[in-house]
Amino acid sequence: MKKLIIQIPCLNEAATLPATLADLPREIPGVDVIEVLVIDDGSRDGTADVALACGVDHVVRFTRNKGLAAAFTAGIDASIKHGADFIVNTDADNQYSGHEIPKLIAPLLRGEADIVIGDRNIAELRHMSWRKRQLQRLGSWVVRQVSNTTVPDTTSGFRAYTRDAALRMTIVSEFSYTLESIIQAGKKRMAIAHVPVQTNPRTRDSRLFDSIFGYIKRSSATIVRIYTMYEPLKVFTYLGLFIFAFGLLGGLRFLYFYFQNEAFKHLGSLIASAVVMIVGFQVLVIGLLADVISGNRKLLEDLLYRVRSLEPQQGAFDHDEPRPDPAHAHTKDRWEH
Repeated sequence: MKKLIIQIPCLNEAATLPATLADLPREIPGVDVIEVLVIDDGSRDGTADVALACGVDHVVRFTRNKGLAAAFTAGIDASIKHGADFIVNTDADNQYSGHEIPKLIAPLLRGEADIVIGDRNIAELRHMSWRKRQLQRLGSWVVRQVSNTTVPDTTSGFRAYTRDAALRMTIVSEFSYTLESIIQAGKKRMAIAHVPVQTNPRTRDSRLFDSIFGYIKRSSATIVRIYTMYEPLKVFTYLGLFIFAFGLLGGLRFLYFYFQNEAFKHLGSLIASAVVMIVGFQVLVIGLLADVISGNRKLLEDLLYRVRSLEPQQGAFDHDEPRPDPAHAHTKDRWEH
């Protein structure tokens, strides 16, 4: 029996959540059971109560706001524990059309992909400004280069995972999961597909960032951090060689003045060049150490994957009955964090 869980991270979405839920499919060929899980990220407008009133199957509720990445991760974890074979993530503002979910999971059902990402066709999204569309395209290009994938819309939150792919996800960012999960999946050699999807008219502005500059800064930091985490030797080698070469040029400059009998005038630059070359060499050594640490990280990720695979699945519990859990949660289908 194939089970699909559709997870929806929410922050103060009481007004838009009913329309989002109403748009979700109730039957999909190839799927026997469809359940909906809402992650309430510390909402103060009764989002969790609205979700339960609308008949969702599971609610994970944070007692304070922890951010989109934490909400996404909690949803993945809860979906796995509830026995999902496939997991679809969508937004609570009804940006993504629920009717596109069968198309989104089709490559998973056919066994052609581990992850499928919905392509919004950014160039045609008229509610985005021209500048924002160009920045999205540039960011997606950068992510494709560092992840060795072909995903055209890397910031899309409309995506589907197989159970195995979800078990292998280890999000460490506190900002957003979208870029990190693609880079991580690419480095883990997962099969990533993308399908064109339709979007609904915008109901509100994005709450993920306050300004474009802030978004660029935090996204860039995430890309550099995650790429360095998986390719430390390459990053530190390039950086170390650049620094070493800069110092070497200074040394060659001193050598030139030495043959001009003016070396005594440039002893300071010689010392500076030597210091820079030493720093470059130290960066190369740091790269070797970071590569060893990266190898240990891969072993830990594999161990975590095996442990999560062995965790027992949760059944349904009475709404008011507490359920002992390492995350200090309780459910009927409501978990409190």
